[in-house]
Amino acid sequence: MAPQLDRRFAALADPVRRAILTRLAQGEATVGELGKPFGISQPAISKHLKVLEMAGLIEAGQAGAARPRRLKPEALRETEQWLAGLHALWVDSFDRLDAVLAQLQQPDPQG
Repeated sequence: MAPQLDRRFAALADPVRRAILTRLAQGEATVGELGKPFGISQPAISKHLKVLEMAGLIEAGQAGAARPRRLKPEALRETEQWLAGLHALWVDSFDRLDAVLAQLQQPDPQG
């Protein structure tokens, strides 16, 4: 899972790719439709799509000659689950730190 997770985070690091994912969350779209808002060339959009496909975040469908892309929500869920586990570790660490700080702030009964 680690190499795939690395590819997903690398794919998500780019604002154009994140915007493409946001658009695909509304439904599948063709390369032309995905490229319109960015004003970049079709080959540039295709490169972004390839990165997203290699990361397992999207897939190409088949509709006649067109190959509309669609989101793979299960890949996002797997990434979110990894982040949730990390979040739980941080919350636990902060809770323990809060307990230590609270204990340090207690007046010394012998002092």
